[in-house]
Amino acid sequence: SALGATGLTVSSLAFGTAPLGDLFGAADDDQGQRAVQQALEAGITFFDSSVYYGNGLAEERLGRALRGRRDDVVLMTKAGRFGPDDFDFSPGRLRASLEESLRLLQTDHVDIFLVHDIEFVPLEPVLTDSFAELQRLRDEGECRFIGASGYPLATLRRVITETPADVVLSYGHGTLLDGCLDHALLPLAAEHDVAVVNAAAVCLGLLTPRGSFLADRHPATPAIKAAAERARETCRRHDADVAFLANQYAIQRGGCPTTVVGTTKPHHLQAAV
Repeated sequence: SALGATGLTVSSLAFGTAPLGDLFGAADDDQGQRAVQQALEAGITFFDSSVYYGNGLAEERLGRALRGRRDDVVLMTKAGRFGPDDFDFSPGRLRASLEESLRLLQTDHVDIFLVHDIEFVPLEPVLTDSFAELQRLRDEGECRFIGASGYPLATLRRVITETPADVVLSYGHGTLLDGCLDHALLPLAAEHDVAVVNAAAVCLGLLTPRGSFLADRHPATPAIKAAAERARETCRRHDADVAFLANQYAIQRGGCPTTVVGTTKPHHLQAAV
């Protein structure tokens, strides 16, 4: 699919590397390498990472797995979030982070560079100072396109209308639990020639048979968690895989050119494909 007005062509399924950074439990090197190879063999050409995923571990593993295949893929990484509560979107830190990411990914540029989860800090400096630095990095060829990721659609709407972003990543909205992406963000993005990447189809684990690994730490409201439990129960009754349905809904009906799915488990990746 065409990724907005970027001129990039991406697979409708993107490989999310958070599991390569051990965010969902320990994954050994071999498991990570096999998952990336399986993704490539399945025709996936878009890979999403971040310095936040294991303090660079995901990028390091991805860089090794893509050795010799860099020209075959679209690479996206993110900076500004460095830990669960560690945020720094200052121009100097963003530049240093991208330079480290390039080293770990074993490449001289990334295709897309995003500021990561910007809703946790005051927005004004991000929309001005941070994006000015992203533009400089783009002009210097360190990245080809720039943008932001975040959860609140109001935040992404501001990015679309107030910055030179090429791409935004939205998670948890083009999903079985919340289909509002279609009317609340996509028309505005199309109007401004900004591409939208969809992510978190299983809503950080809420739409999986066992529920979220985050348990009480999940940011969803009680009403949303209750709705997810009803969805899981309905699928159990009908002997259906709620995670499979959630992924297929996001991929087929989320309205975005690509949906990020993160897993190192071969059967989960194959089911999404």
